[in-house]
Amino acid sequence: MKTYKYHATDIGGKHVHGTIAAIDEYDAVNKIRSSYPVIIDLKETKGEGSGGILAMELGSQKIKEKDLSILCSQFAIMLRSGFPVARCVEMIARQTKDKKLKKTLESVAEDVEQGSTLATALERGSSKFPMTFTETIRAGEQSGTLEESFVRMQSYYEKSYKNAAKVKQAMIYPIFVIIIAIVVLLVVMLKVIPVLAQTFDSLGGDLPLMTQILIGMSNFFAKYWLIMLIVIVAVVLLIKVYQRTEQGAIAWSKFMLRMPVFGKVNLFNNSAQFADTMEILISSGFSVNRSLEVTAKVLPNYAIATETQAMVEKVEEGRMLGACMKETDIFPDNLIEMCTIGEESGELEDTLNTIADYYHNEADNATATILSMLEPVMLIFLAIFAGFIVISIYLPMFTMYNYM
Repeated sequence: MKTYKYHATDIGGKHVHGTIAAIDEYDAVNKIRSSYPVIIDLKETKGEGSGGILAMELGSQKIKEKDLSILCSQFAIMLRSGFPVARCVEMIARQTKDKKLKKTLESVAEDVEQGSTLATALERGSSKFPMTFTETIRAGEQSGTLEESFVRMQSYYEKSYKNAAKVKQAMIYPIFVIIIAIVVLLVVMLKVIPVLAQTFDSLGGDLPLMTQILIGMSNFFAKYWLIMLIVIVAVVLLIKVYQRTEQGAIAWSKFMLRMPVFGKVNLFNNSAQFADTMEILISSGFSVNRSLEVTAKVLPNYAIATETQAMVEKVEEGRMLGACMKETDIFPDNLIEMCTIGEESGELEDTLNTIADYYHNEADNATATILSMLEPVMLIFLAIFAGFIVISIYLPMFTMYNYM
C-alpha cells in the first residue's frame, strides 16, 4: 500500500487536505472522489508510506464495532421517532462518553445543519468511521431509506463484534497458559538452574547428560538473552516493513490463507466478511460493481481485497459476479457457487446473507476444533518440559550424597 497526500474541495467548495492509503494513484483518486469531487493536488509521500517504520500504527483509531452497533441503533430509533438528522447527531453526541468521538459528532452535527449530507460530514469529520458505514449511509440518503440503512448496519455490526468476541474469549486460556509457560521457563533458566549448577560443581563428579544439557541451555539463555531479544525484535520489524510493501502485503496475506489449520479459519472469516459487506451494500441500493469496490477496501486480507478490487472492472464490462470470482482462484467454491445461484435467481441479497451465516458458523466450528486440539497439545508439551527439568535436577541428587 502507498500513502498519498491530497488537496481537494467538497461539493460546497470547501478546501480539504488529508492523506489516504491506496494501491496506486488511480485507486487513490477513486477513493478521494467518492467524498470530494474536485482534486486539486495529489502526491505520493516518500518515506512516510507503506515502507516506513515511522508510519506504523501503534494502535487502531477506528471505532469499535460494538460502539458502531449502538450508534446505528440510536440513529434508527431517533429517525423512526421523526427527529431531523442534525438533531439526531447532536443528541447522540451528548450521550457519548468518548471525548474525541463526542467532538467529532458535534462537528458533524454543525455540518449537517449547514446543509451537508450526513455521509460527507462523517468523512470530513473523522477517518475513524469505516468505509462500509459511511457508504451505506450515503446510499440510504440517496435512496431515501436512511432509517432502514441504520437498522441493517446495526445488525451487521452486532453480528460482527459478537463473532469477534467469541474468538477472543476462546483464546484467553491458551494465551494465558503460553504466557505462564514462558515466564516459568525464563525463571528456571535464568535463576534456578545457575544456582543448582554451582552446587553441583562445588560437589564435583560427573553430571548426567540431561543435567548437562539443561545447564548448557541455562548458560546460553543467561549469556545471549539480550542478543536473542534484539534479533527477535529486528525480525518482527523487518516483517512489518515488508508487509507494508505491495509485494509483501500480498505474500503475507496468501501465507495467512495457506497456513496449516489457521489458514482455513482466516479464509472462512474473510469469506463471511465479503458476503456480509456485499449483502448490506447491495440491499442499501448499491450496484454490484460499486459494492465490490467498497468491499475491497474493508476486507482484512489484502490478497482477497486485491482480487475483489480487480473484479470491479470486469463486472462493469457486463460479466457475472460468479464468473469473475471463479477466475480469482482465491474464493472458496461454496461462496462462488452460492453467488452464482443468487445472481441467476435474482436473489443475490438473500443468498449472500445465507452464505455469510454459513461461513460465520464454519469459522466458529473451525476455531473450536483448533482450541480443543490445542489444549491437550499444550498440556503434553508442558508435561514433557516440566518432566525434563525435574528429571534433570533430581538425577544428580541421587548421587549427590556420595560426594558430600
